Amino acid sequence: MTTALASALLAGVGATAPPAMAAALPGETAQRSPLRSVAELSARRLATGDLVSAAKWGTGSPVDDPARERRVLDSAAERAGELGVDPRLTRLVFRDQIEANKAVQRGLHRLWRDHPSEAPTERPRLDDVREEVDRLNKALVRAVADSAPYRRAAPLCRVALAVSAGRVRRERSLDELHSTALAGSLGSVCGSRRQHAR
Repeated sequence: MTTALASALLAGVGATAPPAMAAALPGETAQRSPLRSVAELSARRLATGDLVSAAKWGTGSPVDDPARERRVLDSAAERAGELGVDPRLTRLVFRDQIEANKAVQRGLHRLWRDHPSEAPTERPRLDDVREEVDRLNKALVRAVADSAPYRRAAPLCRVALAVSAGRVRRERSLDELHSTALAGSLGSVCGSRRQHAR
């Protein structure tokens, strides 16, 4: 995924299984599954990783930014509480999102070091990119809230989420780096792995 493509992607922003889940799996034509929205927003959030990578490239700025990460996690948890979503789960989801985004940044920096001709020639303003990330974060918390009925059916939730993620990967023609990151970003949406291991 190129920086130009990432910019284009960003332009679009502004128990038993529930019946909707069963209907969403085959074609999702009647209505879009909330899990599809989670996968879609996660992919759009990952696209910002390309822009953050370009903004930091050649500046010496580290990929890790603990202070920024804490603000993102605190804001997401606060918003989740307002929407009646478990703040702890939301922190897990957004920790996965952050780590996936950093994986994209590291992958791109490795690529650009090995192949300088593929490195970006323009540097986006990091503050502008982060404003977009903040908008996506708010939308993602809402999508996680809307997916609550699906998350109560954990095994089927994972199936439906995998189907949704697969469609997003195909529609966006994600490369291996972004496909792997997308899978990682969704790891806790249907409940944490630790919760299911109990």
